[in-house]
Amino acid sequence: MIQPASAATSPQITLNPGSGPAGSAVTVNGTGFKATTTGTVIVGSSTFAFQTTSTGAFSTGITIPAASSGNLTITAKTSSIKASATFVVQAAPVPAPVPAPAISSAPLRFGVANPGGPLASAELDEVATAAGEVPSIVMSYKDFLQSPPITELDAVRSRGATPLITWEPWAWGGGVDQPAYSLARITAGDFDGYISQWGQSLAAWGKPVMLRFAHEMNGNWYPWAESVNGNQAGDYVAAWRHVHDVVAATGAGNVQWVWSPNVPYPGSTDLGGLYPGQSYVDTVALDGYNWGTSQTWSSWVAPADLLGPGISQLRTLAPGKPVLIAETASSELGGSKAAWNTDLVSYLAAQPDVMGFVWFHMQKETDWRINSSDSSASAFKSALLARRS
Repeated sequence: MIQPASAATSPQITLNPGSGPAGSAVTVNGTGFKATTTGTVIVGSSTFAFQTTSTGAFSTGITIPAASSGNLTITAKTSSIKASATFVVQAAPVPAPVPAPAISSAPLRFGVANPGGPLASAELDEVATAAGEVPSIVMSYKDFLQSPPITELDAVRSRGATPLITWEPWAWGGGVDQPAYSLARITAGDFDGYISQWGQSLAAWGKPVMLRFAHEMNGNWYPWAESVNGNQAGDYVAAWRHVHDVVAATGAGNVQWVWSPNVPYPGSTDLGGLYPGQSYVDTVALDGYNWGTSQTWSSWVAPADLLGPGISQLRTLAPGKPVLIAETASSELGGSKAAWNTDLVSYLAAQPDVMGFVWFHMQKETDWRINSSDSSASAFKSALLARRS
């Protein structure tokens, strides 16, 4: 016959572990209880059943309730026999906060041109999250019908970034043939009032602003190219110098002038006749895209092959000037965009005179965006991180 536990045997329980966060799994071991019977472990409002052995012992698993805190009493009982122990509920470790993206101090600056421009905060926040850092340059576009964008400049400045304005001497939507905006008319002073207004406003704003006037002038797709719109050889330099001098006369010494051709290609206008001269330019730049196979005429091209020849020409034309890649991006079509992103940042970071690049974060002729795919975004973020270390 099996005998109940002796009254002289004191019941007791032990907990393994005896402390931990709420939700912990705990083993309760007991001795000295009524033999060969069922019992209950009570934890707050929760109960857990157990079965004792012929010696009045048991072992059972319980879970510390999720809302528990402090010292928690755990009681086991069979019939009128019971014992208790204390479980110490520890505060759950607080995860280390993920640092918010910030502007990098790396020599190679990261900039962006986004669809909504400087006032599209959500877009710029998305870019910062995708890239793992806040762009230090935000580029926007204005034609010759728009006023100086002081509100946008303030928005860029509030993010700790430098504004880069691409200032286009034409009316948007008017096509390449716009005689009203010929280079000769600009040089003749037909727009001096408007140009002076910009200079005065930028001077009054007073903080550094990069002004990229009449970019990609060596192509044939804008009315300020010398091969279209009735322009002649030499007209571009004359117009550039005139606009520069009108702005400078307003006292806008905070304006940094960015001369920005497209990457040279067969049939493009030679850069030598388009460069305004060292005293008229602060930064030289290049626009170049990897179109991949997104167009019938295009093919995949590596960053060094895309940008290297143009960078070499800039160094010859403008020795000592900092170089900016003012527009760049890659298509997903025709190769690995992720690998291209990695190669781009690595290549540019190895060029000591290249001070930064501006990513064209738009879905336009193809999907140029940083996060056009998860792999593209991941590689881009990793590449920027690598150039920071």
